[in-house]
Amino acid sequence: MTQFAYLFERFPSFGQTFCYREVAELARQGIAPPIFSIRKPKDEPPQDWDERVIERVHYLPEEKELLDDARRASKKGKLTAEVIAALDEWGRRPDFLRLYQAAYVGVRLQKLGIRHVHAHFAGLAARTAFWIQKFFRIGFSFTAHANDIFAPRNFEIGLDKLVGAARVIITETDYAKKFLREHFSESANRIHRIYNGLDLSQFRRADFSRTPPLIIAIGRLITKKGFADLICACRLLLERGKSFRCEIIGEGPLEHQLSKQIANLDLQDRVQLPGAKAQHEIRERLAAASAFVLPSVIDPDGGMDNLPTVIMEAMVAALPVVSTLIGGIPEMVIENETGFLIPPGDVPAIGGAIEKIISDRSLAQKLGQAGYERAHRLFSIEKNVRDLCALFP
Repeated sequence: MTQFAYLFERFPSFGQTFCYREVAELARQGIAPPIFSIRKPKDEPPQDWDERVIERVHYLPEEKELLDDARRASKKGKLTAEVIAALDEWGRRPDFLRLYQAAYVGVRLQKLGIRHVHAHFAGLAARTAFWIQKFFRIGFSFTAHANDIFAPRNFEIGLDKLVGAARVIITETDYAKKFLREHFSESANRIHRIYNGLDLSQFRRADFSRTPPLIIAIGRLITKKGFADLICACRLLLERGKSFRCEIIGEGPLEHQLSKQIANLDLQDRVQLPGAKAQHEIRERLAAASAFVLPSVIDPDGGMDNLPTVIMEAMVAALPVVSTLIGGIPEMVIENETGFLIPPGDVPAIGGAIEKIISDRSLAQKLGQAGYERAHRLFSIEKNVRDLCALFP
């Protein structure tokens, strides 16, 4: 019998493909833990998910049905007096639904005989898992990613309580592991680093044959991705007489602002915002590119990237990478070996690094090959999923 279950806030989501890949690889290895998702994804671009994985997802009900389910469970004696008292005491305080979601999932985990649950992000799902442990003595772990570590939101069950209660805390980079161990030294022996992984066989290598060279960037159109700096760098390349095209793939709240910037800099013929794309389309665009750029910055509330999956994907596609000295990015991109690392916000340096790559095909191929080899050493989903399971009790 499977010894753990997954609990996600939203699954599967195109913005969190690393979660889907982890679950899909477990299935490939013959491990099929139950999957609970608090919310159902909606208004997302179509993806090529495996229906056999999607069919396993148990979506939690909305508020009214959730509260009704707790009342029924209470009448049937499935909830202890301690649980009922906690629900009554918490009342309608902020985050109260986490307690009811914990009651809903916990009853079902007990029925399945499962004694451990794993969540992704130190957020809504992890807070629900916290209460599952309190109510049912079912242990939990979580994988922390980026903003949930570096700019955590203020909840009563915050990052400190989650780290203190979890059996295992996993994060994606040595940078984040060090950050967490320094901030929560009493829990240091329970904090581990496991890189996200990719199915390396799905990616086709770039051949650098496209003319003019294509610069690719991928990510949500939000401040911390630094796409405004990339657009400014493209203006510098245009002024230097360089031939190129640039695609910034993704969607988000800054779409109108970035579109206006492109128009103001007279870059409509050079820079495009094609929106979000399915994974197979992203792989095709990477294979057609000559350089990958992610000019990440720290946004005003402290949010920043940690291990952007898109950089891993670009490396597997044998693309040279231009990025910034943020979070765990330097663990992926090695300066002048697999690409170039720039101080955040340094537009001339971003432009200069891109210019080197698109002006020298042999350099681009050399950097891309080194990145390809590094990605194969570090980011194999098969190995990384085995490492993950080895940490679960």
